Amino acid sequence: MITAKDIMTTDVITIDPETSVKKAANIMSENDISGLPVVKDGELVGIVTENDLIIKDKKLHFPEYINVIGGIIYLESYKKFEEEFKKFIAVKVGELMTKDVITASPNDPIEDLATTMHQEDVNRLPVVDNAGQLIGIVTRANIVKHIALED
Repeated sequence: MITAKDIMTTDVITIDPETSVKKAANIMSENDISGLPVVKDGELVGIVTENDLIIKDKKLHFPEYINVIGGIIYLESYKKFEEEFKKFIAVKVGELMTKDVITASPNDPIEDLATTMHQEDVNRLPVVDNAGQLIGIVTRANIVKHIALED
């Protein structure tokens, strides 16, 4: 059975939560990668992806609301706007990154990895050990490469 440890990239480029958003964009661009695990003391604390970064250049859409006596009623999700606005003004990766990262363990079968990526619509799964330490990453490209090499 092929598992995450068999196909993962172990030489993972990572960044710290204090890294500037600009530097993260440069690292991703220079290395032609679409996401960076965010690590503090070896432990995975988040991930920053192209999707997180492009929010810096999108048009902000303020939610429509009705002003009524006693308060404001938002016709759209104010929480979503608030989250996007925080990312829009972020200076450091820790302010922009996705914190609830979907991860894999080294012994997860390739079928489970592919299923998770497809169902959760993610392009990469950081591989962590039992202590939450980053030990590798599996990308869609790793799985495609495995398919190409299969007999």
